[in-house]
Amino acid sequence: MTLMEQRVLGRTGRNVSVVGLGTWQLGADWGEVREEDALAVLDAAVDAGVTFFDTADVYGDGRSEQLIGRYLRERPDAGIVVATKMGRRVDQLPENYVLDNFRAWNDRSRRNLGVDTLDLVQLHCPPSSVYSSDAVFDALDTLVAEKRIAAYGVSVETCAEALTAIARPGTASVQIILNPFRLKPLEEVLPAAAKAGVGIIARVPLASGLLSGKYTKDTVFTADDHRTYNRHGEAFDQGETFSGVDYATGVEAAAEFAALAPEGATPAGTALRWIIQQPGVTSVIPGARSAEQARANAAAAALDPLPQVTLDAVRDLYERRIRAQVHHRW
Repeated sequence: MTLMEQRVLGRTGRNVSVVGLGTWQLGADWGEVREEDALAVLDAAVDAGVTFFDTADVYGDGRSEQLIGRYLRERPDAGIVVATKMGRRVDQLPENYVLDNFRAWNDRSRRNLGVDTLDLVQLHCPPSSVYSSDAVFDALDTLVAEKRIAAYGVSVETCAEALTAIARPGTASVQIILNPFRLKPLEEVLPAAAKAGVGIIARVPLASGLLSGKYTKDTVFTADDHRTYNRHGEAFDQGETFSGVDYATGVEAAAEFAALAPEGATPAGTALRWIIQQPGVTSVIPGARSAEQARANAAAAALDPLPQVTLDAVRDLYERRIRAQVHHRW
């Protein structure tokens, strides 16, 4: 197994690899992935030094959790920290975020993953008012006391939601969209998290693949891929798909970003390296649909830090091409 830099995941106190693995792809919404291919992705990631998996109870309605649970049974000594999420399997109403539901959701995730205590459970982009509810965070504290979960965090859509959650003393981590097309979290969220000792998990790191530089304006995604059916927020928050950037604009900006990749580095690796070196980031969680992709993502941890001239160029690209579309919304 490859050794990879480890960082403490906020108030969990647990070490995790700077490149983790997002497993939305192994459940649904990115086209079909066969079980043997999904397990090969997990295996390749771990062999490349990944010690952190991120999943959710809604990914494939539990399929992603179940696949990870099977993998944990097959490789019990791999030392994996698993973060899951809860809340998106019901109508998105604040009144559904109550202790009895939390217990039921946790019990289902524990069965799926085959564990007694969940390492980290995150509220899965709930209604904004949930982050301001004392009762919600009291209920989360109760789950910790009951040893259903070891720690809790939040996955957010907006910087405002992140800042509200960071102010809660029990919040261990915040998962937020961060990539070269989504720079707003650098302004307040990352500094606030670092000051509070809250971990930052960077999601949608490649802007749904845009930053890989592989797509053109003529690329067609399958009907069951959210990059087809959610481009304008038809199914869930638009920011989850291409980071909220208009596809045509994103393709053009991605071509410009690709030109910034250092010699020997891919555009995707460059984007991941950019995230890793942002102060306050704990782990970045790219997804992978193949073992090859998982290995390539993990390799970004070994790239040299990007020089200041490249960081400045990323900022310039964002300001010119992207900011007007996303900065005010998220």
